[in-house]
Amino acid sequence: MRKVTRAVFPVAGLGTRFLPATKAMPKELLPIIDKPIIQYAVEEAIAAGITDLVFITGRTKRAIEDHFDRNLELEAALEAKGKDDILELVRGIIPSGVNCVFIRQPEALGLGHAVLCAAPVVGNEPFAVLLADDFMTGDVLPTEALCDAYAERGRSVISVSEVPGSEVSKYGIISTSGTVGGLMEVTGIIEKPALSDAPSNLASVGRYVFGAEIFDVLRGQRPGFGGEIQLADAINTLAERGDVLAQRLTGRRYDCGSKFGYLEAIVDAALEHDEYAERFRGLMKDRLVP
Repeated sequence: MRKVTRAVFPVAGLGTRFLPATKAMPKELLPIIDKPIIQYAVEEAIAAGITDLVFITGRTKRAIEDHFDRNLELEAALEAKGKDDILELVRGIIPSGVNCVFIRQPEALGLGHAVLCAAPVVGNEPFAVLLADDFMTGDVLPTEALCDAYAERGRSVISVSEVPGSEVSKYGIISTSGTVGGLMEVTGIIEKPALSDAPSNLASVGRYVFGAEIFDVLRGQRPGFGGEIQLADAINTLAERGDVLAQRLTGRRYDCGSKFGYLEAIVDAALEHDEYAERFRGLMKDRLVP
């Protein structure tokens, strides 16, 4: 099977849940300590062997392009001041041999439409999709696991995780019909169903690998939930053909699209931070113990 070397990052959303912080700054650049949320997703993709990064942006997202571009003036200033460690951090944001492409989504017509905007660059190749709102941790991150599964099975594969009943209506929920090689056969997916209509509590969570055939599905797809071109509807069409597998998420996922999930990510990252973990644990203890 063909190796997955392309990844799509839909980052055109307005980030209204984080206003006013996101009025002038993309939500994807909100930091987890000293690194933007989206950089973690990019590093996850690169660790999985991805060499072509396709960002689907909007009118207010130029700062994302700037973040992943070279800043020669900053680099020269750091070098002149002998700040070599910081200089290497800045230069290493995008390693040599990894390419970035930025495509403007002209209208906010849904996640499915954002993915379709990548078709001219992706072509007829398989590709990953990473939603930067989902910050992932673990020994094996989901994009690497999905790429390996696609290479083995040759079918689209999505990450899923169990969610409580109170959260079901916030996600695309899958139905299944058995397993193959440790992966679940997906028979359908419903976008944001009521709990009474949900076929399971297994939610699609922000990481996907697709074959290029999903572009043909998206081109002919009518608007769905919210009047938008939903990625979940395209996945459902592929699932009805028997072309979608699901892989359980094995690490930890933080929903940084919500304020509380973002706070959780920051706290847990601080507790694991090489420099600040011990001091942060002491701070937490001082604040929490009466």
